Amino acid sequence: MSLSKKPYLQSAALRPDAVVDLDHYPFTIPAIRDFVHMDFHPDVTFFVGENGSGKSTMLEALAVGLGFGKDGGTRNVRIALPSDEESGLHAHLRLSKSYKKPDDSYFLRAESFFNVATYMDDMPEYLESYGGKSLHAQSHGEAFMATLINKLRGKGLYLLDEPEAALSPSRQLAALSVIHQLVQDDSQLIIATHSPILLAYPNAKILSFTGGGIHEVAYEDTEHYAVTRDFLNNYPRRLEQLFEEE
Repeated sequence: MSLSKKPYLQSAALRPDAVVDLDHYPFTIPAIRDFVHMDFHPDVTFFVGENGSGKSTMLEALAVGLGFGKDGGTRNVRIALPSDEESGLHAHLRLSKSYKKPDDSYFLRAESFFNVATYMDDMPEYLESYGGKSLHAQSHGEAFMATLINKLRGKGLYLLDEPEAALSPSRQLAALSVIHQLVQDDSQLIIATHSPILLAYPNAKILSFTGGGIHEVAYEDTEHYAVTRDFLNNYPRRLEQLFEEE
């Protein structure tokens, strides 16, 4: 029986020799404090949860553990800013990888994408791989889509942190199509998101970060799906209730 090279990143676990301080970040986050082990889907794994639930912290730890810089980009991008501080979580994790390395890789982080765009402007020889146009000369959403379409070449491992942040609903649908093309081209993606549109990707694994830990959930059981569906189906009444509470 032939071995499958996917998932390129198979699992993450707390190192058995890890010494953690539960009184200091990031172990003050309940989902991180209780973390022991997680397995990744060969195609797409989503991290979901409220703001501050730990999903981006975990994604950053995976990225840094894989050799990316905290702000994102390829493994070659290193941006040193005075405010930069890693959570340190990566040092406590053991990552299990495939026997086969991906041909391509990228870490896209919405909150620091501006820094990566600035770095690329200072390295014009690399702009061609982003479509040949300065990322700062485009809208935030256009720059995101240019990165997804041009920079992610396939047969890769891609970590995306809230890629929907700059995208309209129609652009999120376009991003969903790009994700599918990448999966079809032998790629694996791990995505932290709030988007019910992206979360609809078929057969993806959805890991929910809550005060009770990290648990796999079905798409229809995510708060993102339930709240969005309820609001769209009942928005006059929901607005009335919301404003009455205020």
